[in-house]
Amino acid sequence: MQPTTESDRDDAVSQQGHYAGAATRLAAFAIDQTVLTTAFALGSALLAWVIAVVTADEVNWEPATVVSGVAYLVWWFIYWAYPWSVSGKTVGMAVLGIRVVRADGSSTGPRQGTLRALALPLSFMTLGIGFLPIVFGRHRRALHDKVAGTAVVYSWDARGARWRFLARQQELDPGG
Repeated sequence: MQPTTESDRDDAVSQQGHYAGAATRLAAFAIDQTVLTTAFALGSALLAWVIAVVTADEVNWEPATVVSGVAYLVWWFIYWAYPWSVSGKTVGMAVLGIRVVRADGSSTGPRQGTLRALALPLSFMTLGIGFLPIVFGRHRRALHDKVAGTAVVYSWDARGARWRFLARQQELDPGG
């Protein structure tokens, strides 16, 4: 069935406010994991270089050391909790047009962002079972979403892009 009115076509183009699917969320997670690990590695290298320049001692960051592990976990927590608390989206989520909101659709705050970041490992520790509701649940809320009282929705409105596309088409074909 084709949308009949302009309003119906606009609604068909927009996904804003709909629950984000598993593929989009997985891709955003992969982007975020790459960004946070790369940033940690670069930060560690920079810190080691600064220490080496200042003290003239060589710093050896072995991945197996407790200090490196704890520093990575702290960075990991901050990377997830801060953006979820402030804007509801991380770098990967922003790239793919999704965001975290409260279950009622309102914006997240520090409580939800922190709780969600603390609960995220639970979805992994259940051998991935905590992620199954994203695929099979009506509201696509993972275990960590339920713990934090959040949901992930599409946050970009494709109507603006559609209008720009139509305007460009009209410029190219003024007689059509």
